[in-house]
Amino acid sequence: MARQNSLIPFTGKLGNLIGYCRNGKYFLRSMPEIVRQTVATRRSALRFGIASKKGALIRSVICPELDVCYDNGYVNRLTRALIPATGNKKRLLEGFRFNQYTGTDQFFTVPPVVSANGILQVPEQTLPRLKGMDAVELKVIASCIDFTRQQVLSTQVITAILDPRQPFTGMTLPMEIPGSGTLVVTLQVRCIQHGCPSGDRRYQAADIIAVIEPQTAPVVHQPVYERRKIKQAEKTVYNAAYGYVPVPVILRE
Repeated sequence: MARQNSLIPFTGKLGNLIGYCRNGKYFLRSMPEIVRQTVATRRSALRFGIASKKGALIRSVICPELDVCYDNGYVNRLTRALIPATGNKKRLLEGFRFNQYTGTDQFFTVPPVVSANGILQVPEQTLPRLKGMDAVELKVIASCIDFTRQQVLSTQVITAILDPRQPFTGMTLPMEIPGSGTLVVTLQVRCIQHGCPSGDRRYQAADIIAVIEPQTAPVVHQPVYERRKIKQAEKTVYNAAYGYVPVPVILRE
């Protein structure tokens, strides 16, 4: 590992050298002459590639709508969350924070819930009174994503303002998201201070709060009753006039 001392450092591949940045400092390393991949490393690389594509698709629809300062490592964290070979998207993605320093649980002691028919319910609760906070801005980003075809089918954004000085009796936000893909719901929370959204990362959060897989029609298995099969066969019988002749006979199984 060599450190770059040039006026214009670089990252990426240059000839047989690779430049990279670590903790604000730039370094160099040489590429290996031979790369030997085992079955396990190829399988791991395949899972990483699939997770990267899914993560890029999620970022392409959610990040343009976010107003919070997400941390620099959110791309790698999202990819790592999607890498496991087993487990559904709900278990892997729910609770993911775009700002790892603050979560929506700081603002809602009773978490919001998204029903299977796409209705967001914020239960009745006491909102926290943070220093200098005048209001709480909610922004819901609901996206229908087809991960199989790598397409974003539809997106809806809903914004609401809450007054923490008034009793909060709950809120219901119906969402109309057409499409048969996976519903990914992201909740963004920002504190309003002196009429402006706070730029402090401690007072803003953006979490994936729900992942709902497409509903499939239940398969109803009708009882199958075994029927006795009837087939034609021939039986040879003796006839006094004609001798042994074939005669059709109905056999039952």
